[in-house]
Amino acid sequence: MTDVNERYVESLYGKDEDLERVKAGIAARGMRDISVADGYGRLLTMLVTMSKASSILEIGALGGYSGICLARGLQEEGKLVSLELLQEYADLAKEHMEAAGFGGKVEYRVGDARQSLAGLKEEGRTFDFFFIDADKEGYPVYLEYALQLAVPGAVIVGDNILLRGRTVNPDKAGPAVRAVRAFNETVAGDERLLSTVLPGYDGLAIAIVK
Repeated sequence: MTDVNERYVESLYGKDEDLERVKAGIAARGMRDISVADGYGRLLTMLVTMSKASSILEIGALGGYSGICLARGLQEEGKLVSLELLQEYADLAKEHMEAAGFGGKVEYRVGDARQSLAGLKEEGRTFDFFFIDADKEGYPVYLEYALQLAVPGAVIVGDNILLRGRTVNPDKAGPAVRAVRAFNETVAGDERLLSTVLPGYDGLAIAIVK
């Protein structure tokens, strides 16, 4: 039933030229398309817009799909810092961001996200919006860094927190599953956060830093 509902929702919206370009670019390079779901991409734009965010930190660039969605909601002088492990992915994301008109709004930092996050902390950088969509084993670490880098009222969003059903399957207990469960439990229970978790698509956690 869920898939039927999602297909219905997507049928309400036409094709998005910029985002279709991203999908085509990912496919042309033989990369696995694990971009945020279309519906949640639209939600990201709405959340950034509503929060009036001007400094976004994205952990996981892939082909630039989420970067475009985030940049669309940025304040006029806003900036996006995007952390990506692989240079190939960062280059492709940059290409798509430039084609969508957002090349001047994004700064890519390539390498292990933990090192990049430590560097941002040392620099005294702060952000008012975070989007986490990278290796799942790193989610608890990324969340803690987000809390350290956040200004009061910052929004933190984490994608794929259901892991295609593995998160809720008691027979699954691999490193990624354990990490995402810990992430979800922190989002739900940490007194520093006001939060909710949406079960649609592959799950989305949304929190506001108090």
